[in-house]
Amino acid sequence: MNVKAALVRVDAAAADGQLSGSAAANIRQWLTEPRYAAYVPAILAHVAEGRWQPLDDVFWTVIPFGTGGRRGRMYEIGTNAINERTIGESARGLADYVLGTARPDGPLACAIAYDTRHRSRQFAELCAGILVAAGFRVYLLDDYRSTPELSFLVRQRRCACGIMVTASHNPPSDNAVKVYWSTGGQIVPPHDAGIIACVQRVEDIPVADVRSAAAAGQLVRCTVETDDAYLAAVAAQGFGGPRAIRILYSPLHGVGASAVEPLLARAGFRDVEMYAPQAAPDGDFPNVPGHVANPENVRVFDALIEHAAHQGADLVLVTDPDADRLGCAAPRTLEPGSPWGVLSGNQIGALLADYVLAQRQTAGTLSPRHYVVKTLVTTELIRSIADAHGVRTCGDLHVGFKWIGARIDQEGPDGFVLGCEESHGYLVGTYARDKDGVVACLLMAELAARLRAQGRTLHDRLDELARRHGVYSERLIAMEREGAEGLAQMQRMMHRLRTEPPRELGQCEVTGVLDYLQLQVLRDGLTQPLAGPRGDMVVLEFAQAGHRLAVRPSGTEPRVKIYLFAHTPPEHLASLAAARRAHDQWFDQVDDDLRTWSREL
Repeated sequence: MNVKAALVRVDAAAADGQLSGSAAANIRQWLTEPRYAAYVPAILAHVAEGRWQPLDDVFWTVIPFGTGGRRGRMYEIGTNAINERTIGESARGLADYVLGTARPDGPLACAIAYDTRHRSRQFAELCAGILVAAGFRVYLLDDYRSTPELSFLVRQRRCACGIMVTASHNPPSDNAVKVYWSTGGQIVPPHDAGIIACVQRVEDIPVADVRSAAAAGQLVRCTVETDDAYLAAVAAQGFGGPRAIRILYSPLHGVGASAVEPLLARAGFRDVEMYAPQAAPDGDFPNVPGHVANPENVRVFDALIEHAAHQGADLVLVTDPDADRLGCAAPRTLEPGSPWGVLSGNQIGALLADYVLAQRQTAGTLSPRHYVVKTLVTTELIRSIADAHGVRTCGDLHVGFKWIGARIDQEGPDGFVLGCEESHGYLVGTYARDKDGVVACLLMAELAARLRAQGRTLHDRLDELARRHGVYSERLIAMEREGAEGLAQMQRMMHRLRTEPPRELGQCEVTGVLDYLQLQVLRDGLTQPLAGPRGDMVVLEFAQAGHRLAVRPSGTEPRVKIYLFAHTPPEHLASLAAARRAHDQWFDQVDDDLRTWSREL
């Protein structure tokens, strides 16, 4: 089949409803424009075989920059897929934008790293060749390394930008590029829009040979020296204390083994076991439930807890494939045979905030000028803990650790104590501007060891915090919305929440609507301005104080995320268990009501 015949068949498929109009337009562009010539044979083969659904899936839109960069399913062709063209456009667009805006003190430089996913190294070398061809010196972490180490490298080498090839905790089918600015943080406005505009204008993509670049000093492989400096910076965030604890750690087939074990050993933890079935780097993530290596999924911990209990371990630590997120589990009591419990991202964040603030207060290094940072959908327990220690909380940030990284520089790094988001992302220290599961592993191990020495567990400490601050409960509901129709459903849901929200959910009256896209609040029929950052999120307030709901489309996955929050203050507590049961019952009712309501869209 030739291009002319293929174009006729594409138009016919669009007319028959087998292809969306946007997919047909993008396919036509790839078949006729010289910059896409290398991909024409693959497209012709798809058209000849009538593979319209795969073509529609990968061409119906242009893969966007979301909260974590440009992320999606890998496929050899397509504007809505991760492939050599979309990765190449991203790298060249970044280079063009930096060349047009940056004023570096020395030679332009870019840091690049990659994780254990399929094709990650290939994409990293492609990006390196593109940046070198654009006139940059490239600092490459030439082995599987973590996202926070890449953030550290950008800052350490004073790079103008950075690229991390990873899809974080997404399925094995996916990959991505996370793009970093000179701060070591992921791109935020106005740079994100500027880079996207440059990406859209990319025509040719020159690529330098990486071997020749290395010989000429334009590509610098700096893995060992960066490891040493990064681990020293992370270790400096610890507080010492007891180390008598048995830890089981899993990198979930990702990069974490390069940092977590060496860090814990450097910090004095001697009884650390790497979980062998999940130790080897492997982009298929075998031995992980559903092959999705996400610490948010409690099923990830099933086999780990079984092994840990059998071995008499005190703590399970897990990092996701690029080691920027932490998950953990611990026995509920110190009694032999105690049941275990998996901690949520909010619970880990509260424990870390309480621990770090308490240690800083004891050391006399805490003052009212210090602050913690969290997102709008992260537990308010962290704010209550910060208030109790006399420090500020910056809590008006949208989802995405890039906003936390940016706020550190806005507020001033000298006052920063901790950054936290409910999706298991944490940072302590200013050596990076992205979340770091490695430093979180160190601090959780320290806290668990201190508590064990006192005859207590992490769960005991959570109960103590609840008795002091009240019971804070949270739940995340995810509604999958695939493809073009899924996107339309998400848009209808968000529009209706803004214009016709439910009158009540879970038998609790809705009393306010906070629209962060329009930056307005609707209460008692009156509209008022909303002070806060603009973003596609709606928050519903309820008659019961402390109860609220937040809804937003995911920036990295085809789903709507719904965050539920409930709070019972300490003066109203009959028992912790009763309050938690009441919260769970309300969450169940709201879940049912929302799903019924959404079916009408």
